[in-house]
Amino acid sequence: MNFLLFSPSFSITRLALAVLFVSLAILVLVIAYRKLLAYLGKGNPVKEDYCVLYSLEEPISAAQVQIYFTCEAKKNVQIILFNEQMKEIRVLKEGDFEPGGHIVTFDTATVQNGQYFYGLKSENQKTMKKMIVNNV
Repeated sequence: MNFLLFSPSFSITRLALAVLFVSLAILVLVIAYRKLLAYLGKGNPVKEDYCVLYSLEEPISAAQVQIYFTCEAKKNVQIILFNEQMKEIRVLKEGDFEPGGHIVTFDTATVQNGQYFYGLKSENQKTMKKMIVNNV
């Protein structure tokens, strides 16, 4: 039975150095991994530059629909209604919006039943969501 603890070459100093070396290697790997993540994340868009447009419940059967969006900074925004072929039907609301949440009300009785898109447009962003109008 020649175990490590009973071998003539075993010493506490060698064991401590081995543990220290492994710990140092793990620390270097963690630091390198964090530096790599920071480097790869530098090109991410700034959250304050964009608004978030939220989806509606489908299908829409209410006459009044509330389109909700949020902005992190003051932005000039257009809320636009598009038909199924992505052609602009009308601008529902346009103007400067303060930071926070905003609701734009749209009367679906002014359009026929079918598939539509509503979009948010600002100087650096265009985003769209789909809605199905099914007025009863």
